[in-house]
Amino acid sequence: MLELTDVHAYYGDGHILHGISLKVERGSIAALLGRNGMGKTTTVRSIIGFTPPRSGTVRFKGKEIQGLPPHTISQLGLALVPQGRRIFPSLSVRENLLIGARGEGWSLERVYSFFPVLKERAGHRGSMLSGGEQQMLCIGRALLTNPELLLMDEPSEGLAPILVEMVSDIILQLKKNGLSILLVEQNLSLALSVSDYVYIVSKGEIVYESGAEELNRNEEAQSKYLGVTA
Repeated sequence: MLELTDVHAYYGDGHILHGISLKVERGSIAALLGRNGMGKTTTVRSIIGFTPPRSGTVRFKGKEIQGLPPHTISQLGLALVPQGRRIFPSLSVRENLLIGARGEGWSLERVYSFFPVLKERAGHRGSMLSGGEQQMLCIGRALLTNPELLLMDEPSEGLAPILVEMVSDIILQLKKNGLSILLVEQNLSLALSVSDYVYIVSKGEIVYESGAEELNRNEEAQSKYLGVTA
């Protein structure tokens, strides 16, 4: 579904990604883990086209997409749930949801059935929502573009533990609905509970990869690369 091969990316003269290679298989969830500032978000930006790779390839459904503008990449079936949610605070919930809606499958009513609270808040401005409701809105907005693959960048960031559980449930439901997902997460417990495969990035390089269950058992790797202590 999605494959990065030897991707190098820069901010100005700063070399941020040093040969990232990873895959997301169709219908699966792959997690990209790592400490802050190690290249996770830059990897997502390279995929969606905000920070195009200077070298390497990004293939989506077998087609090379590196260098294409973000709106073209999105139209191919990729959607982003960005870090920090990035909703439009002055627009209503309904307006936020419909702003990029296209295609068939995920309709406004289907999103409302998936997130009933958004239907209740349909006329409220985005700024009036709680953090958890804003995250639902951000996910719903992405779903209304009818993607085949969802890029989720730190969806649990800033949320209370009970809302982190909600995000976990949402991700698993989306997988059951056939979506492929690349999940960027700091919350190791969340990532391991939903993912099929995991990658750890450090200083712009993939330093570890395995099945999620294998990393769950590998306390040495958790400590070395993620700073997790038993």
